[in-house]
Amino acid sequence: MYMIDNYRNFIRVVFMNLASAPRSSEIKYSTTEVPAFRDEYILVVDDDWMNREVIEAYLQTAGYRVITANSGAKALEIAAQEVPSLVILDVNMPGMNGYELCSRLKSDPSTRLTPVMVVTALEADPDKLKAIEAGADAFLTKPFNSLIMMTQVKSLLRIRRLHDEVESRNALLRKVLNRYVNEDITEVILSDPDRHLQLGGESRMITVFFADIRGFTSFAEAQPAKQVVSVLNRIFSELTPIVFKYRGTLDKYVGDEIMGFFGAPVASEYDAINAVRMAVEMQQVFAELQRSLNAPSIKNLGLGIGIHTGEAAVGNVGSQRLMSYTVIGDTVNTASRLQQQAQGEHIVITESTYQQVAAYVEVQALSSLHLAGKSEPVHAYRLLRLK
Repeated sequence: MYMIDNYRNFIRVVFMNLASAPRSSEIKYSTTEVPAFRDEYILVVDDDWMNREVIEAYLQTAGYRVITANSGAKALEIAAQEVPSLVILDVNMPGMNGYELCSRLKSDPSTRLTPVMVVTALEADPDKLKAIEAGADAFLTKPFNSLIMMTQVKSLLRIRRLHDEVESRNALLRKVLNRYVNEDITEVILSDPDRHLQLGGESRMITVFFADIRGFTSFAEAQPAKQVVSVLNRIFSELTPIVFKYRGTLDKYVGDEIMGFFGAPVASEYDAINAVRMAVEMQQVFAELQRSLNAPSIKNLGLGIGIHTGEAAVGNVGSQRLMSYTVIGDTVNTASRLQQQAQGEHIVITESTYQQVAAYVEVQALSSLHLAGKSEPVHAYRLLRLK
């Protein structure tokens, strides 16, 4: 055993010297030429210890961190503990061969983007095709040229870094989008960003709501500015998640008012009733918040909500530098004016919304409302309860 270990060390030293020695046909690998990114490492998998040592020597001399495995099972165990930046593997291994290992790496969500280089003595096209079908990103035939191998390593790692950058940006985009829409809707947007994230709009049937904190102006006049902002943030923090819970889209905060809509970017046959259910839960949560804060000034506040269903222009409005996903049109204006008619704890819906939710609610018909900007009176209902 002592002689074997000494022999391995001897072979390792020889190949490290060969790797670093200048040649006319090959480059000299150094840590200055190939800067290793922090946390990156290359997993080398081969049942032949000499092959592992040779590849490891080349990679380490070039400045890469390397972990080796002598079997497919061991490689999966290592990858599960720390996702590799690149996997270099042999095809012919006892137990789990390279094809199966590659396939399992590519089917695992945590390693599916990790590039795989197959290094093998097999030269037949069917073998290469099998490796590619298993998900291999590069194929190198033994005996290999070290310059070609190192060039492929750098190329595959560059691709992996680009994947990581895209994933990082998508994660940031998800975080931003989740502030405005339900997480499921975020995934729909990201599945077709060219459609959903460009300037422009389209006509859609939507349900718009405005929720206004009644009495907040008087409250703000009587309280320090810091207290006003604190209370407003607390109220919005409690009410906003309810919009997302019912798959609505948060449009904006306007002073002490929340505006949002249902039906875009993803439409559902339940948009109108989801808006009504959201409004009911908002009223309940607002009342609970008033009780928990237990302040006389807070108890004088109320929450009036107006809901209207109709066609509106929906899309990204603004400029390439700054845009807002919003709704524009008479439907929005009607919902806003309707909210102004709702008393402190009332939810008021229009006829168009009522027609879609009649089977689910009990209402009280209101006298025709003459809303500012509307030439015709609007038929509306006060929501009493859900059935």
